[in-house]
Amino acid sequence: MKEILKKFIPDFVLSWYHWKLALAAAILYWFPSRKLKTIGVTGTNGKSTVAEMVLKILEEAGYKTAVLSSIRFKIGEKDWPNTLKMTMPGRFRIQRFLRQAVNAGCQYAVLEVTSEGIKQHRHKFIDFEAAVFTNLSPEHIEAHAGFENYRAAKGKLFQAAKKIHIINLDDENAEYFLQFPAAKKLGFSLLKNREHSSVSFSRERVSAITAENIRASSAGIQFSVENEQFTLSLMGEFNIYNALAAIYVGISQGINLETCKAAVEKIKGIPGRMEEVVSEPFKVFVDYAFTPNALEKVYRTIKNNFQPQKMICVLGACGGGRDKWKRPVLGELAAQYCDEIIVTNEDPYDENPMEIIDEVAEGTSGKAKKILDRREAIGESLKLARPGDVVVITGKGCEPWICLAKGKKIPWDDRQVVKEEFQKFQK
Repeated sequence: MKEILKKFIPDFVLSWYHWKLALAAAILYWFPSRKLKTIGVTGTNGKSTVAEMVLKILEEAGYKTAVLSSIRFKIGEKDWPNTLKMTMPGRFRIQRFLRQAVNAGCQYAVLEVTSEGIKQHRHKFIDFEAAVFTNLSPEHIEAHAGFENYRAAKGKLFQAAKKIHIINLDDENAEYFLQFPAAKKLGFSLLKNREHSSVSFSRERVSAITAENIRASSAGIQFSVENEQFTLSLMGEFNIYNALAAIYVGISQGINLETCKAAVEKIKGIPGRMEEVVSEPFKVFVDYAFTPNALEKVYRTIKNNFQPQKMICVLGACGGGRDKWKRPVLGELAAQYCDEIIVTNEDPYDENPMEIIDEVAEGTSGKAKKILDRREAIGESLKLARPGDVVVITGKGCEPWICLAKGKKIPWDDRQVVKEEFQKFQK
């Protein structure tokens, strides 16, 4: 019924409706963000990892902090998983969360901010201390009717946050986000990409930090910032960017590099993000990646760091009419990097799951095996693996549901399913 009504109600009426809800929620909970320093993190990829890193840095500095992400909700010591299948919940839930954070004595709140959430004014009436931009690549294109609209939605966070802007200067969209006024503009970059970022550095007078002396291995990544050496137990160049974003949030709040270093080095992994679920006799990784940009980074990182004998990949694509353009693109990437490909069900919503699978498999030029049942697909990938191989299962990470037609959801966790299927080989 809701989707039918949306087709007949003009966009400006829907926008007005969402704005009114945001105002009502803020009034109901007494504008809680006025008593917090709220950090908003937006971008296509990396939001959850940056939010977790910011949380750790603030806690290491002694601040009581709340976080709301696609992974979890946390208020001080209280921690519970995000089972909503929504990165950025509705207005009343967000404002209630912020009020609970205030009541619990939190000084900071860290929020993932999505383009769809911004489109529905869920960010309104939140006083942001800082806005963080991670990166941008095509996503939610159909929902926003084009990439420019998608980017503009992200930009509205920076219009709302007037104090501190923290921006990835190596992203090709950095110039767009640098245009918004702020009391402080802070940027981060990798030394090898500094040339790409030099225009932004000079013209916008951005205070910047740069990662240097980068070394990557299967054990993690090392880099230095202003002669401070960082060693992270996370893989991939993209996690250097995530760390830099979080470090600059810390610096912007008067936290020194030594404290930032101590915090991020305590992170041994992010749930469902390049998470190693099986280590021997072969490796199995579960990752949330569901965009072409993120998927390629995962595949490339594993290839470079582990040089597997064979890489076996399980993937799908989200349904519900979402970004159909990327389905064959995901298949093409799998064909480029993977030795064995299994395309399976992910979150079909109201679409025919086999049609989605067929569209992804089309991009592999006949290289993929198609298995509808996701558990069966994961089990098959493990059967194919031998010592020295790596299995990569993408698309869901630590998400707790598979979403089916008519709002039906079934409990799920890729990581748990991997463990259960792997145990069958041990008997």
